Amino acid sequence: MAVKFFGQFLIEKEIVSREVLLKAVELQEEVNLKFGEMALDMELITVADVGRIHDAQRSEDLMFGDMAVKLGILTDDQIKQVLIRQKNSHLYIGEALVQVGALNTEELQRYLEEFKADQAPYATTKVFIPDGVPHSDIWEMSADLSGKMISRIVNLPCRLGECRKTERIETNDIVAAMDFRGDINAHYLLSVSFAVQKKIALAILKEETVENEPQEVLDDAVMELVNIICGNIAAKAAQRGKCTEIEPPLVFHPGPGGIEVPSGEQGIVFPIHLADAELVELAIFIKD
Repeated sequence: MAVKFFGQFLIEKEIVSREVLLKAVELQEEVNLKFGEMALDMELITVADVGRIHDAQRSEDLMFGDMAVKLGILTDDQIKQVLIRQKNSHLYIGEALVQVGALNTEELQRYLEEFKADQAPYATTKVFIPDGVPHSDIWEMSADLSGKMISRIVNLPCRLGECRKTERIETNDIVAAMDFRGDINAHYLLSVSFAVQKKIALAILKEETVENEPQEVLDDAVMELVNIICGNIAAKAAQRGKCTEIEPPLVFHPGPGGIEVPSGEQGIVFPIHLADAELVELAIFIKD
């Protein structure tokens, strides 16, 4: 067993196909407006306001509504109005699967109960680091912050899986990396597929399509995401008394063997599960 989304659970049980799940996810995306989109629809903010808030979120760990309040764009009462509208109109993935004809209502209830039982051991949201890993509090924060940034900046809801020690990260299409230097010395690596890379590029470049963009531009987008994440990690580490600088990001297209943890370093990896059953991996190679 492992941490997973309901859709991933159904795929593993061979109840629905990934193609059907993607169809349901697309329906969700059409129906469920993000906070900023809902506030726009309610004419509480402008497109320019959304841009200001998103830009500010890249340098500070705040949710959209909290950042809007901090910038003086929305009031607390307006935040509540948007949240109520979002809640009342939200389409859950199970309901979307019923609407696309993949399940009926009785099946949905049965599988939801099975899913609830499957995920009961992972009900806590706390990140646990294996014993013996130095700076474990920093890596707990790093994993949590990485998940938040992927959700907020790229608009990819995700769940962190169980952290484990590793001697290598498995091969994937793209691995973007950045080094920490100072009180903490480590490599931060984010491993994604080409499909996820395109979603990252859409968010970073703020374009409607990236189908005609060269690979170099797509790689730059993933490096920029890692740069944003690691910049926030370094800032939070400084608040905890750890003075750390970040090096320029790099990108790799690893071979079939993946990437091995360098000799003398410790490796930990966090699986990051996405709602469409894609898997992103966050790895930390720790030097001290």
